[in-house]
Amino acid sequence: MKRLLTLSLAALLAAALTGCGARGAKPVIYLYPEEETEVSVTLELDGTFTSTYPDYGDGWTVTAQPDGTLTDPETGRTYYCLFWEGIIDRQFDLSAGFCVAGEGTAAFLEDALARLGLTEREANEFIIYWLPRMEGNPYNLISFQTDAYTDAAELTIDPAPDTLIRVFMAWKGLDQPVEVPAQELTTPERTGFTAVEWGGAELGK
Repeated sequence: MKRLLTLSLAALLAAALTGCGARGAKPVIYLYPEEETEVSVTLELDGTFTSTYPDYGDGWTVTAQPDGTLTDPETGRTYYCLFWEGIIDRQFDLSAGFCVAGEGTAAFLEDALARLGLTEREANEFIIYWLPRMEGNPYNLISFQTDAYTDAAELTIDPAPDTLIRVFMAWKGLDQPVEVPAQELTTPERTGFTAVEWGGAELGK
């Protein structure tokens, strides 16, 4: 029996001192059903899409395999994830998180993403995308966002996943280190149909 779950993914929460209108960069969604399943995904964004792939249209409908392969039932083209990028008007808060030396960013992300539940492949794709923008900075202030997702985007996945993992990193480069309370990172257990999302937003100085 199909279940409908309204999930809020890929919203932004970051530093209040940066203002509004941040770009949600490369949010991607992976789908891992226990058996071949037709899955519909729709996103109600409080903002403007700047890019989607495959083309979002009125929403994505794919045939998902347990290994994460997604097939467009109309064209037969395969994908490993669903991608969107957009501008979202939000005030941001980086009052808790981590201040990391630029040269230590890769090691930090490897550890943090594992604790947040990403597989090595998912973490590898995350790091490859973000590391070139971060490792050259003297420091990076990083905050992984959770509850604020519901304020920016409402994602509906049908059938609903049994496990949902959302990782969204808001960050900004710094010239000098700052002290912030550390976030507690927890590892969710993957069971049943699992959906995973990761993305991020670089905030201006």
